[in-house]
Amino acid sequence: MPYGAQLTAQGVRFRLWAPDCEQVALCIGRQEPQHELVLPMDACGGGWFELITSRAGAGTRYRFEVNEGLRVPDPASRFNPDDVHGASEVIDPAGFKWQDAEWHGRAWEEAVIYELHVGTFSPEGTFAGVIERLDYLAELGVTAIELMPVADFPGARNWGYDGVLPYAPDSRYGRPDDLKSLIQAAHAKGLMVLLDVVYNHFGPEGNYLHVYAKKFFTEHHHTPWGAALNFDAPGSRDVREFFIHNAEYWLREYHFDGLRLDAVHAIIDDSAPHLLTELATRVHAGIDHERQVHLILENDANEARYLGHGHGQYIAQWNDDFHHALHVLATGETDGYYVDYADMPIGRLGRCMAEGYAYQGEASPYRDHAARGEASAHLPPQAFVSFLQCHDQVGNRAFGERITRIAPEPAVRAAAAVYLLAPGIPMLFMGEEFAAKSPFQFFCDFSGDLREAVTQGRRREFARFARFADPATQAAIPDPNTAQTFLDSKLDWASLGDEAQAGWLAYYRHLLKQRQEVIVPRLRGTGGGAAQFEVIAPGGLRVQWQLGDGSMLRLLANFSSEVVCAAVPAGETVFVSSMEAAKGMLDPWSVVWTLEARKGKP
Repeated sequence: MPYGAQLTAQGVRFRLWAPDCEQVALCIGRQEPQHELVLPMDACGGGWFELITSRAGAGTRYRFEVNEGLRVPDPASRFNPDDVHGASEVIDPAGFKWQDAEWHGRAWEEAVIYELHVGTFSPEGTFAGVIERLDYLAELGVTAIELMPVADFPGARNWGYDGVLPYAPDSRYGRPDDLKSLIQAAHAKGLMVLLDVVYNHFGPEGNYLHVYAKKFFTEHHHTPWGAALNFDAPGSRDVREFFIHNAEYWLREYHFDGLRLDAVHAIIDDSAPHLLTELATRVHAGIDHERQVHLILENDANEARYLGHGHGQYIAQWNDDFHHALHVLATGETDGYYVDYADMPIGRLGRCMAEGYAYQGEASPYRDHAARGEASAHLPPQAFVSFLQCHDQVGNRAFGERITRIAPEPAVRAAAAVYLLAPGIPMLFMGEEFAAKSPFQFFCDFSGDLREAVTQGRRREFARFARFADPATQAAIPDPNTAQTFLDSKLDWASLGDEAQAGWLAYYRHLLKQRQEVIVPRLRGTGGGAAQFEVIAPGGLRVQWQLGDGSMLRLLANFSSEVVCAAVPAGETVFVSSMEAAKGMLDPWSVVWTLEARKGKP
């Protein structure tokens, strides 16, 4: 690794890019300045400073002394045991003895993703706590777990998107070897492990790069978090390498099976190739060809150009359009960004299921009627990750309510039956499968003035909604900085003893069993342009796909409280929730899936 601390035969090599410094020193030992050994580092040109010393080894704590005596952690720290303001620790990456040599990953069409937050998924809130639930996830029918960001963030609790040390797993979750143990244990049970990474900004507390490496940022572009990261101005080469190496680091050193890149529409790069293209190219070129590694995007711009199996492309994108249309149908909510789906939610859902995006260049009312998206019908359904809930769509609500608190149970069951059996890649959000009663709220643990600013900013964010116009209602919004908000968001596993929660779990297990046995074996080779949809009533929808083995998968759904007249599609029944479907009457909130095998095929 070209950054940070690397063990060598001569000792530990320390490297720092500090183009705004005339000199840099390495400080090793105990964290009190008077007890640290201070060693000057050599300037290597281009803003780089380096030192190889035998006075450090695995376990050594260290910091860098930059302008005017400020001592800062390593931005490429492999571990920061005392949080983001403390000293970094030298880690020996070869110290962990991997035993997953026979694991080469899983094919993408087999993916059933389970998104989880390490801190709230288990009572322990650690990597070890996730290991304890791997058997449960495998029995559920999950084939991949996706960890929300684990990069070191400030304080004791955070969603992970405020990370400032992108190479260091947060110490609240465990040490680096604990994360490796989780991945190894998951592989032993046939589970892929994906990681959410953030390459569009640093968090607001604990980022010292602006002191000694101002070229990490540029004022030529701006994002919702301020000055953009510098991917196309002078000095951008070193910035680009920092993040490309980070992607390679997680995949190689930790054996992750893939990465989900957060909000890439906020990665602004006017150069060629775009950072996204270069990163994907480098990752795939550097990974053992026997390993199956998957790169996934979150991209509000709906840029289909990045999706595919070609040079510098990504296997899939989170499909927010799918979620938003399904959410409007299930809940009736049409405020905020849901306004874009209010006019014809059933048609927009149908387009998502058959063609990928709902918005493929059309004007978005929510975005002041700006054009959004690119044509996507040429892409296979597996290029899109579909979901009913995720951390954003639950946690960005004022009170973090899950869908079962805001939509009728029949509507939620119908929505689950649609997205879990469709040819796209399904993703569950932790606890969804048993209709978890606990909310998932926005939480953090900032210090100083930032703490109060975030609390008040969260409440002002909702003031523009009519139901939060009253100051008393605003004040009731949970304070993201209190420990209780975090604790309230932990999954209550004891609730699985309740009849209602056990019933939901059985329902999800049944759907995922049907997916694994009937749908997945036919997905390989499914191409784009092989699906059609038809709106048959205000809440009625037909969709059909020709799958990779030539069979026809058909969906008939009624997302309304009225009975819909519709003939059941031809083929063997895969799933049916309407008792009257055989008579050509589709009950409210009903779903029917059928499969017609190609002649001569079972």
